[in-house]
Amino acid sequence: MPRIDSAALRIGSAISGLLMVLFLVLHLVGLVPALLAPKVFESYAISLHRAPWLPLLEIGLTTIALLHLVLTLVKTMTNQRAGNVAQLRSRRLAPIASLASRSKVAAGLITLAFLMVHLQQLRWPRPAEGAERAAVQAVLHQPASAALYGAAALAIGFHLLHGVEAAHRSLGWLTPMNSTTIRNGGRLLATVLAGGFLILSLTFSLGNA
Repeated sequence: MPRIDSAALRIGSAISGLLMVLFLVLHLVGLVPALLAPKVFESYAISLHRAPWLPLLEIGLTTIALLHLVLTLVKTMTNQRAGNVAQLRSRRLAPIASLASRSKVAAGLITLAFLMVHLQQLRWPRPAEGAERAAVQAVLHQPASAALYGAAALAIGFHLLHGVEAAHRSLGWLTPMNSTTIRNGGRLLATVLAGGFLILSLTFSLGNA
């Protein structure tokens, strides 16, 4: 594959990945009131679902998620054909980050499966106004759904252990001066997002949240 194509793959994967991270942060913030302030959550859900731009946003997010998965798959296959399977492992002694890098395709496939199920359960059809929280809880009371939601939360966090640093490197934003900050920030972000979604899933699945 030409060199310019490889660069385009890296940049496209990085930008689409960072956009998905931004969405995940906003999504988690919007879900927290479901546990702490149910009335506020329902008001927020009603306002969001009445917004005329929401369908366009949902189509855009789905497109970005699929694009990121495809670009990641192509980039991984390109690296493997080039014999670049141990690049991260040789860079530093970080076995968890190395494992996260090697398993990024599996994490992406788990996330894609979750996205398809999640949209089918809570988007098509949309819960009635004022019943969003009850619909979420009904879904997570199903053991299979709860397991998938938990696995997706862990997959997202695991992927971010590698993805945040890799995205900054691909975009040329990683330098010797900021590498430690970006690496630690990525680990913190991965922990917060994975932990937040996992706590929400477990709380709703284990009883009356």
